[in-house]
Parts: sequence; structure tokens; C-alpha cells
Amino acid sequence: MKKNTLAEISNEELLKKRDLMKGVTIGFSIIYLFVLAFILYLVLTRGFKNISPVVLFTPVFICTITLMPFLIYFGMLKKEMKSRQL
Repeated sequence: MKKNTLAEISNEELLKKRDLMKGVTIGFSIIYLFVLAFILYLVLTRGFKNISPVVLFTPVFICTITLMPFLIYFGMLKKEMKSRQL
């Protein structure tokens, strides 16, 4: 199976991929902010003593790890678009 690299795809496909990745990244960022707000709410209402550190820090690390590949790929898209002067 042939792999499509960013240099081989057309300008229209590159713009579509950019728009898709931008939407996905924004969506995951919004979810990430809601998770952080919920964790902050739990800490403020229950305090640190009643909440396990695993419950506190696991979502933060998982959301960050999930968001990083999207940001890296989005950066690659922007770099390719800049090289094509789009």
C-alpha cells in the first residue's frame, strides 16, 4: 500500500487536511479544557486530601499525550503549505 506523503498530495487535498486537522485539534483542546476545569472544580470543592493523585494527574497526562500527535502533524502541514506558498 502506497503511503501519501505531504509532498505528493495536491494543494486542494493539503488545504482539506489542514482544515480537518485544525478542527480536530480545536475539538480535542476544548475537551482538554473541560477536563482541566472539572479537575480544578474537584480540587476546590473536595480539597487535595479527598482526591487520589492518580485521579488528578492521569487525565492531564493522557490528554497531553493524545493532543501532541495532532499538533505535530498540524505543524508539518503548515510547513508544507509554507514551502508551497499557499
